[in-house]
Amino acid sequence: MPDPYTIAWDAETESIVYIDQTLLPGRYEQMRCTTVEDLARAIRRLEVRGAPALGIAGAMGVALAAVRSTETDLGRFLGEIRRAADLLKSTRPTAVNLAWGIDRVARKVAMAASVAEAKAIAVAEANAVAEEDELTCRRLGAFGEELFPAECTVLTHCNAGALACRCWGTALGMIRSAVAAGKNVRVIACETRPLNQGSRLTCWELARDKIDVTLIPDSSAAYLMRKGKIDLVIVGADRITRDAVFNKIGTYMHAVSAHHHGIPFYVAAPVSTFDLARTEKDITVEERDRAELAYCGERMLAPDGVNVLNYAFDATPLDLVDAIITEIGVLRPPYAESFRLVGKGEGAQR
Repeated sequence: MPDPYTIAWDAETESIVYIDQTLLPGRYEQMRCTTVEDLARAIRRLEVRGAPALGIAGAMGVALAAVRSTETDLGRFLGEIRRAADLLKSTRPTAVNLAWGIDRVARKVAMAASVAEAKAIAVAEANAVAEEDELTCRRLGAFGEELFPAECTVLTHCNAGALACRCWGTALGMIRSAVAAGKNVRVIACETRPLNQGSRLTCWELARDKIDVTLIPDSSAAYLMRKGKIDLVIVGADRITRDAVFNKIGTYMHAVSAHHHGIPFYVAAPVSTFDLARTEKDITVEERDRAELAYCGERMLAPDGVNVLNYAFDATPLDLVDAIITEIGVLRPPYAESFRLVGKGEGAQR
């Protein structure tokens, strides 16, 4: 997807500019955050979403708190930064990149010798996080495109594209890289209920790039696998623990179906999404508002008083994952061995 970036730091106004993803595909509009509270609200409302983009948002949120502070005492200034960090971390509990981006910048800020130095460090580090994300996605895409046959149909779920990153994308970055390499790739995009990130965002991105995409209801994916219409499945990730991949709700059922039908199931994620100190049972899965299921705009879809269980994510056991594609290479089972490379930052065996 061409510029502008999904999220960026505006040096002239010392603010954050981002694409409001809740308005797509009907309207493309850039918004501006001038306070940490603005950014927290944008993250909660999913105006900014996607694991790598949240990492950038978290990093830039710390920079925003720093440059907007009027505090001159370094100790009190750092207290303001900690409070801003806590506010931002509370917005999305499951995606690990948000806290990763926040902590990365906050650690650098804490080493400053003055408030002025802390502000400069915060902005520089936040921009470094964003620039590294683009390079990461390009490297990940280059590793991943080698897994594509010369001609294939790929199923993807939710949106792990340019809108979920600075640009290019993870799962969709692999697809873009494969297409750029001359491969004939057709994409089947699940709608991704209840907020339709697949139909609204993935289809919008791919159509803009003139990549062949077909939209399906989430519930038809297994049937298409059975009919031989899908060659491989590629999804992104919001957190990868020692035993599971956390991604948009619905991912697990696609993994089970792919495993049953002998279809490769791949996860595309940067190393920053790994949380190898934890297991599935340690992670809080975000539950979202009842209205997302009970209403479509103003139209009521469920009677008042009916309970709703609206998990935003699910966990897919690693024994259903054929490979995890990262910027350091392609990780394959046994993952206990492959994950050692993540800690070392070494390239994985393809």
